[in-house]
Amino acid sequence: MFPQSRPRRLRRTEAIRRMVRETQLQVADLVFPMFVASGMGVRKEIGSMPGNYQLSVDQLGPEIERVVASGVPAVLLFGLPEHKDETGSEACAATGAVQRAIAEIKRVAPDLCVITDVCLCEYTSHGHCGPLNEQGEVMNDATLELLARAAVSHAQAGADIVAPSDMMDGRVGAIRAALDEADLSHIPIMSYAVKYASGFYGPFREAADSAPQFGDRRGYQMDPANAREALREAALDLEEGADFIMVKPALSYLDIIRTVADEFPVPIAAYNVSGEFAMVKAAARQGWIDERRVAMEILTSIKRAGADIILTYHALDAAAWLKEQSH
Repeated sequence: MFPQSRPRRLRRTEAIRRMVRETQLQVADLVFPMFVASGMGVRKEIGSMPGNYQLSVDQLGPEIERVVASGVPAVLLFGLPEHKDETGSEACAATGAVQRAIAEIKRVAPDLCVITDVCLCEYTSHGHCGPLNEQGEVMNDATLELLARAAVSHAQAGADIVAPSDMMDGRVGAIRAALDEADLSHIPIMSYAVKYASGFYGPFREAADSAPQFGDRRGYQMDPANAREALREAALDLEEGADFIMVKPALSYLDIIRTVADEFPVPIAAYNVSGEFAMVKAAARQGWIDERRVAMEILTSIKRAGADIILTYHALDAAAWLKEQSH
């Protein structure tokens, strides 16, 4: 007796495999993170993240044109300020790098969706996500007003979506109230609701010049061992007015993405972070893995886990690979 059911029949050719593929990764799923710097003439490759750059506003045009040509529908902006201080005041400046970058992007590509990271760690002299008390701890409630001011300044500059990543309690509600009061109720909030204190952020510290000068961020970011807590964090942010929920990192937290996606009928974003990207790049450079194959496998796994939106430094390459596959 031979088996009547033979699953291999549906794997014989690429045409059949594509017909029955359960998870369809698309260019429209991708968001490309970018780092905008103060000054002029800045185009500095990030050593631990090959192919990614710190760019001053005057250098943005060609890169934005490349994003538009790729079909990737959105970018996420991080800012590198000219000056840092104890409270990260430049995060709210109308002439800050992010605010000026938004205006430039909208001039070059009016239809490109601009998402802005709302946090203070890149702007504070100590590298933490808010002002500190005498014990060196971030003051939660004092941080909320600063985050709200930063979010409003981004929206007034033309941002389409603001994305608070600080993990302060109550920040979504504070930002929502400030946006509404500023007649910006149409601006959505993409909350980094489920952000873990992860070792995968290492290369980002170089990219955004945001490493803490002392200690770490485990006092406000989530413990990697916790899963149920993710549901609580997501629920709280949705109650406060979040429109999207983000899980960060992605690859080591696929189970969390699936849990959150199953629980909440809202758009779910996942951040394929710098360390996840850098590992693929480093191994590929050594010839140990096929970069394209592994990167696409990772992105597909994130989509399969339940993410609707994937923020990834692979975005532009992945867009090109997806276009090649479709022809």
